[in-house]
Amino acid sequence: MTTDSRTGSRRRSLATLICGALAAGGLAAAGASALEPEAASASSHREAPLISGTPQFDNTDLYAFVSPDKPDTTTIIANWIPFEEPAGGPNFFTFAEDAQYDIHIDNNGDAQGELLFRYTFKTHVRNEKTFLYNTGPVTSLDDPDLNVTQTYDIEMLKLKDQHEVSRTKIADDVPVAPSNVGKASMPHYGTLRKQAVHELAGGATTFAGQADDPFFLDLRVFDLLYGGNLSEVGNDTLKGYNVNSVALQVPTHLITESAEQPVVGIWSTTQRKNAEGHFVQVSRLGMPLVNEVVNPVGNKDTFNASAPWDDAQFLKNVTEPELPKLIEAIYKIPAPKEPRNDLVDVFLKGVEGLNQPPHVRPSEMLRLNTSIAPAAKPKRLGVLDGDTAGFPNGRRLTDDVVDAALQVVEGELVGAENDLGDAVDENDKKFGASFPYLANPTEGSRGPLAKGVDSGNDVRSQLGDALRPAGAAGADDTTLIAASAGAGAGGLLLIGVALMWWRRMRRRAY
Repeated sequence: MTTDSRTGSRRRSLATLICGALAAGGLAAAGASALEPEAASASSHREAPLISGTPQFDNTDLYAFVSPDKPDTTTIIANWIPFEEPAGGPNFFTFAEDAQYDIHIDNNGDAQGELLFRYTFKTHVRNEKTFLYNTGPVTSLDDPDLNVTQTYDIEMLKLKDQHEVSRTKIADDVPVAPSNVGKASMPHYGTLRKQAVHELAGGATTFAGQADDPFFLDLRVFDLLYGGNLSEVGNDTLKGYNVNSVALQVPTHLITESAEQPVVGIWSTTQRKNAEGHFVQVSRLGMPLVNEVVNPVGNKDTFNASAPWDDAQFLKNVTEPELPKLIEAIYKIPAPKEPRNDLVDVFLKGVEGLNQPPHVRPSEMLRLNTSIAPAAKPKRLGVLDGDTAGFPNGRRLTDDVVDAALQVVEGELVGAENDLGDAVDENDKKFGASFPYLANPTEGSRGPLAKGVDSGNDVRSQLGDALRPAGAAGADDTTLIAASAGAGAGGLLLIGVALMWWRRMRRRAY
């Protein structure tokens, strides 16, 4: 148990969080189309069996919000590749070349997309005869020392009943921000981030590259709901890990049906080219944590290959959720009565009067009312705490979706008031005030500096200082060379002695 709540009163940090049930599944409408996902099997963080083995194609999170510094625009952020270890070289983290990374917009509530933004990537290698990601300090995206680079195109597809009406390339060969190898390799990573922000014709802005994972939560929940005793909670499990992000800021009028109908539904997918050369959907993400917690193991791969208009097959997972029953069994907190129509209304349709479009077909996606102005002081629990610009009206980077979803799943909207949460209330890094808003990725080299090295030294002097013998901080280069030569001679002597011993041993009878 921990204390902390939106009211300042004691709260039970059930951190079970888990995202509770995020309700995701969906009822829905039928529809067939030219862009309907092909039958395939295989988002969030390792949420389904098949996609967990192919992280380049794995959606981790989706965010959508009215831009706080440009309220006439909407920002959409989609992340891929969970749990990027910052020091994971020499092959650092790239987007897949045989994938289509798609952002879908439903602007009339029919569970089908009317607009699609498609990102595709290309990898470029300057020198294939080295194992290095970079061959020296990188100061710009076109620096010749950056050996492995990526660029991307964006296509905008307009659709009618999932059939393509038009296709326009809105970005061509835009550079990707690289993985943050470390301070020696990328001494001013913020400069590289800024260079990767690209303005498009028509008032849109795009970014693609590595970022700090903006999701914050305690994933020990999967250890039988924190071991059943809440003795270890409040640890941001994703602290220090990075993701690959795509961020797109567009004029709001471009994605909405009209000023009178400002609600949009948004989801992201990944399509991968199969052996026959066809693209097949292998990952899907709208509301957070749906596939981890709401869908059982037998549905997870099917969900990733499906589309919102076919969500009726998952409805029982929402109306009869497993998570409240587990919480009741372990922590004796009564589960709300079923069927959970409150979850259907909030998570599959949108909240009436807030972000529910007219004539909505229930389906799983983020729904955002773009006419609601950004909050001057966002509250982490969003709508639950009176902040209508926050989750589940879209999702901002600062929204504590774990606590909000858990409280709703445990009956907050049907009279069972609670302050449940995982005791992780904010990200470990501060977010930016302007696009793309994401925090810079954690660098790969985070260890202590070698003795005698200060942060002002360049790469070569750091190497020299690191090799300098203990107590020789004031020695000149001659001393270092002499010491190195002496060490080399000693090494040759040891090799000679070892060789003589080996020859003598060969003459022994045994």
